Amino acid sequence: MKARRVVNILRSTIFVLCAAVLSCGLVGLVGCSNAAQGSSQQQGGQQESQQKDQSAQEAATRIFTDSLGREVEIPTVINAIAPSGFTAQQVLLTMAPDLLVGKAEELSDKQLKYFDTDLAELPVFGAAFGSKGDMNKEAVAAAAPQIVIDTGEPKKGLEEDLDNLQTQLGIPVVFISTPLDDYATAYTMLGDLLGMQERGKQLADYCDKAYAEVEAAMASIPESERVNVAYLMGDAGLNAIAKGSYQGSIIDLCANNVVVVEKASGSGLGNEINFEQIAVWNPELIVFGANSIYGSVGSDPAWAGIDAIGSENYFEVPSEPWTWLNNPPTVNQIMGLQWFPRICYPDAFEDDLQEVVTGYYKTFYNYDLTDAEYQQLTKNAQPK
Repeated sequence: MKARRVVNILRSTIFVLCAAVLSCGLVGLVGCSNAAQGSSQQQGGQQESQQKDQSAQEAATRIFTDSLGREVEIPTVINAIAPSGFTAQQVLLTMAPDLLVGKAEELSDKQLKYFDTDLAELPVFGAAFGSKGDMNKEAVAAAAPQIVIDTGEPKKGLEEDLDNLQTQLGIPVVFISTPLDDYATAYTMLGDLLGMQERGKQLADYCDKAYAEVEAAMASIPESERVNVAYLMGDAGLNAIAKGSYQGSIIDLCANNVVVVEKASGSGLGNEINFEQIAVWNPELIVFGANSIYGSVGSDPAWAGIDAIGSENYFEVPSEPWTWLNNPPTVNQIMGLQWFPRICYPDAFEDDLQEVVTGYYKTFYNYDLTDAEYQQLTKNAQPK
């Protein structure tokens, strides 16, 4: 009896011990399972977070194909831009002046009056290309633009130059071609680039209509009836914009440019000529650049024998905020494109020049030109 009690006690003890061991094992297994489950959830959360970060990064940038066919990764939302040079500055001032973080060159008081934003306070970067090529890259970096925009003529080697500039700055650089006959495409591309499609379309439609109107008018005028014209500049009037030059595209489109030289200069100063050559060309109409001899040429006996001067058929091209015909040849030419053929062939157009001019300034600069300002601007740009 005593022995049996001892055996029962031993059995009970062993049972308790086994239960305890099993219990510990089950707890361990549950703990391991929970740990594994927690680890799996953590890894899943990390993957989901990484996917979200990647999606956000992809949404923050996109690929833009510029006029040279270069595929450039740019921010999806752009609110800080820098011009590459003078022509780009003018184009961007018509599109998004409030997004500029710097200028290629200083603006005069006469230019600044056409813009609401405080452009005078912006830093000056200089130009990346051209004869100066003086862009201050440190100043550009300090201003922190999201993108640098270049516009103009797609010259040979430009693609490599833009790629190099982009590498040096560490900032996306894109190029928008701006030919006189297709500013509509240029502004449409800028609208897409900057997320300003409505503004881009407004300017594109204006340019398209203006060019089509002039093109139609010129189609009705035979080559034999086009006016013989010279575009002269300089304080002696002995610099000329030659036929076939990028600067002379409006003259060549609308008239017979008598300034034919062996090599047309691409400079805004044109080609140097002599007075004897002007006498040989003997233009019927002369357009003088700003700060030239326009004011004194009518009383200069040396010029009296030139047909354009003798018949008082000479003009001074307006130059606010920039010269209408060229120098630099960019969106200011859209105004010159409408003005120049109207002084050459006034009967080919039915509208009033003042309406055209005030409409241009309102559309491109959002500036309401007063009657007094119009008269001052065009006082030497209309028939005498």
